[in-house]
Amino acid sequence: MSKRKLGAELVAHIRARLRRLSAVIRAEAVSAHRKLSLSSTMAENKRTLVYLITGGCGFLGKHLLDVLLEKEEKLAEVRVFDKHIYPGFYEQKKTDEVEVTLIQGDITDYNSVLEATQGVDVVIHSASLVDVWHKIPASLIFSVNVTGTENVIRACVECGVERLVYTSSMEVIGPNMNGDHFKRGNEDTKYEVKHTMAYPQSKAKAEEVVLQANGRQIKGGKCLYTCSLRPTGIYGEGHQLMRDFYNLAVERGGLVIGGVPDHIEHGRVYAGNVAWMHVLAARALKTNPEKVGGEAFFCYDESPYKSYEDFNMKLLSEFNFRKVCMPGIVLYFLALLNDFLRWILRPFYNYTPLLNRYTLAVASTTFTVQTDKAQRYFQYQPLYNWNQCLARTHVSMDMGLLII
Repeated sequence: MSKRKLGAELVAHIRARLRRLSAVIRAEAVSAHRKLSLSSTMAENKRTLVYLITGGCGFLGKHLLDVLLEKEEKLAEVRVFDKHIYPGFYEQKKTDEVEVTLIQGDITDYNSVLEATQGVDVVIHSASLVDVWHKIPASLIFSVNVTGTENVIRACVECGVERLVYTSSMEVIGPNMNGDHFKRGNEDTKYEVKHTMAYPQSKAKAEEVVLQANGRQIKGGKCLYTCSLRPTGIYGEGHQLMRDFYNLAVERGGLVIGGVPDHIEHGRVYAGNVAWMHVLAARALKTNPEKVGGEAFFCYDESPYKSYEDFNMKLLSEFNFRKVCMPGIVLYFLALLNDFLRWILRPFYNYTPLLNRYTLAVASTTFTVQTDKAQRYFQYQPLYNWNQCLARTHVSMDMGLLII
């Protein structure tokens, strides 16, 4: 064999080997890329988020848990923090993928809050004392609603939590005791805020400290981002006030006493939609903190504008209650009488009827919101339409009068 032919064969052999080696390298590169992509996808889909819900055993807290379990795909754990816990209910909520942890504690005890907040990514602070009937001392309301909120903020800072969503209330704005109507207003509508009860005063102060905490440096050097959500009158499964209305109507032989003028309207919002807005707001505090942080949002959905009485009659329509209207002046004097009896009986008995001058003033003053701020800031759309909200509420009533 000539040297020239031998050299040609050697070159061809080397080229063939190089082609095979190149093919192997390309195959390994593709395989490595696929593995990397799969690993990245698995990492992205891995459940790592830990949420803390203060007041998690309350009316709204239960809806928050349900929506989080259903809609938050990266959820690893939900910590339910409350003074009063109900293990039976939450045992049903545990899944193979998400841990539901019950923590019994007092929001006014900073150490309890601090311990519950360790290792948390997001805090939804819904714990609150609601009272417009003089059932609870004002000092206790401020302790829970204001001091408790300050404790949550301190714990977020100490534990390096970057996101805090606060459940506020429409009552931080109104209605006021002057009877000034707030009709189809939004977050920028001018309105004379005038509080006379401890509950709205405390909620307004708590919202203020939450929004002021936005941008505060936390442990580790990052920032805490906060926002506040203001539900109008919440309704849905587990609503204690609706149970009270029902019981009162039963005591009166199926009569619902009314007297608010037909033109008065109030904003109402379904608890499941309020919970959904909290989840979206929490996400937005991560993806768009500079825009959403430090902002307050009214909660809204497709629920119709009606007076409290007419809306409640709609919710209680399954029971065939009858509404009897009384003149407004009679209701006013009854409210005045109830306030007087509460004052005179205070040393001996805690008389706290549903009707008093404050609740009458609220019921007789229009307060409705018409806003798209939550949609503009974090693409909120109601999770449930009006027919679904009504149907879900009615079903729960049939199963045990709004008891979840």
